[in-house]
Amino acid sequence: MTTRMIILNGGSSSGKSGIVRCLQAVLPDPWLAFGCDSFVDALPAKMQASDEGIVFAADGEVGVGADFRALEAAWTEGVVAMARAGARVVIDDVFLGGAASQQRWRKALGGLEVLWVGVRCDSAVAAAREIARGDRVRGMAASQADVVHQGVFYDLEVDTTHTESMACARTIAAHVG
Repeated sequence: MTTRMIILNGGSSSGKSGIVRCLQAVLPDPWLAFGCDSFVDALPAKMQASDEGIVFAADGEVGVGADFRALEAAWTEGVVAMARAGARVVIDDVFLGGAASQQRWRKALGGLEVLWVGVRCDSAVAAAREIARGDRVRGMAASQADVVHQGVFYDLEVDTTHTESMACARTIAAHVG
């Protein structure tokens, strides 16, 4: 079976976006890239600070409401539809709900061939990256580093603590069927 999707899961500032860009460079076929950041950026401004949408607390915790979940489900179905239509898709996600988040993807995917990739990074290293980025609420990286992996099944895991994005991408590419 041919892999139609690669889903990367890891905490904020773990290095997923860099890996995705490198994957697009090293994979022989063209792959579309989508991520939770682009989904959040597409939300109406009024949902980006609403209990029904998404809330970023001062300590880095992230809360999502019913309207967010409804639009997220529609977005997920749309991404999967592109893969079913023949596009190869790589996803950069943060499974705030751990196994429950993966289960939402599994439900939408049906029998579609997917490579599940865990992107790990030491929380202190991710926190330093978060500060350097300057576009994240401080504390997100540390609070998400472990919780996003709880109960999640992976085909492959990479660790960006000491490994560059390109090396991680090459490891992942070697597993794409």
